[in-house]
Amino acid sequence: MSETFILPTEQDMLDFGVPLAARLADGGVVYLSGDLGVGKTTLVRGLLRAMGHAGRVKSPSYGLVESYDLEGLTVHHLDLYRLGEAEEIEFLGIPDLLDEQSLLLVEWAEKGVGYLPPATLHIAIEDLPDQSRRLTIEKTVAT
Repeated sequence: MSETFILPTEQDMLDFGVPLAARLADGGVVYLSGDLGVGKTTLVRGLLRAMGHAGRVKSPSYGLVESYDLEGLTVHHLDLYRLGEAEEIEFLGIPDLLDEQSLLLVEWAEKGVGYLPPATLHIAIEDLPDQSRRLTIEKTVAT
């Protein structure tokens, strides 16, 4: 089952972090997909602000991972855009980052197929002709 949301502006994308934060308060693994510049990091910024992070939120494109210690939850934001080979994920130590009090947000997760933990939620973001964005959220059912 999926849910679809239309977000007309960048501010709407940031604001969408509030309902998303409530949904992800207990952690999990979220795959974020969409073209370059579609707003994946903007959505993460809104989510982190809604979870109480007041500092800077930057894209982890070069360092691959940025971590944020929040009250009761550690959020790890991965951006695999610059990843050369999926096997490189093994060097990030992702299993060491995950526990019951962590949230893993992965941009460009398709580059890490076979090396990432399964997603609990998948968020696809698309550009629309009127410059708004369509977010499609799918909850992944564990088998």
